[in-house]
Amino acid sequence: MKAMTFTLLSEPEERLDLSVLTPTGISGLSLAQIERLRVGTSRKPAVVGDLFKLAGKDAENLIVEGGSARFDRVGADMGAGSLRVVGNVGSQAGRKMSGGSLLIEGNAGDHLGSGMAGGRIELTGNAGNHVAAPLAGELAGMEGGVLIVRGRAGNYAGDRLRRGTVAIGKGCGDHAGYRMIAGTIVVTGKVGAMPGYLMKRGSLLFDRHPEALSPTFIPCGRPDTAFSGLFDRYLIAEGILDRPLLGNRPGKYAGDNSVSGKGEILYRSAR
Repeated sequence: MKAMTFTLLSEPEERLDLSVLTPTGISGLSLAQIERLRVGTSRKPAVVGDLFKLAGKDAENLIVEGGSARFDRVGADMGAGSLRVVGNVGSQAGRKMSGGSLLIEGNAGDHLGSGMAGGRIELTGNAGNHVAAPLAGELAGMEGGVLIVRGRAGNYAGDRLRRGTVAIGKGCGDHAGYRMIAGTIVVTGKVGAMPGYLMKRGSLLFDRHPEALSPTFIPCGRPDTAFSGLFDRYLIAEGILDRPLLGNRPGKYAGDNSVSGKGEILYRSAR
């Protein structure tokens, strides 16, 4: 059975909330009912049929052909199945996702994977600020699952991360792992200033020595630990990386000692 495909007819004139276009959101609906679903956010909101041509019948596997920076909340609240977007998306893609897989073949706006609790998100391009981070007023960011950004991420990636793994392939901006509660953030490429600032627990894993660390992190040398080898194998098995990240004896910093000081930054040592 062919995946249900939504082909964009033209660039939308308003911001869209595409959270209804998930396997759960359209389960049991006919094509005519799906075409009448509201996705616009203006006073006279557009419906699916105004913007997309529909084809295919497999509602467990969805494809959106053609993207836009005005596509907000793509895959939000998704709990099962798969969704593939061929193009860019806007803010809050994968918001509160609890299962299934979301593949975005393009760039994404701010708050990718915000509040995510399970499943897998993979972005082939660059992400905006606040990857896996909470919205204003929320106490925790991502709470589970795997989030992969193949390109670069902006500032505050992994803010208040509680559980799960965030992997960023081409570096990130400032304050990665800001206020981390737990979980793991992997970054290959250059990392901006103050990674791990105010983190309580969790792990930041880098392929190089971090620059511009907070003075409240304490160097711990190169401890002999089995964790680095085990996690390297996990990253390769999951298709996140194609070669080891840390090596046998990575360098380590402990912190942030201005709070509980139980977090760690591990990095591949040049020696």
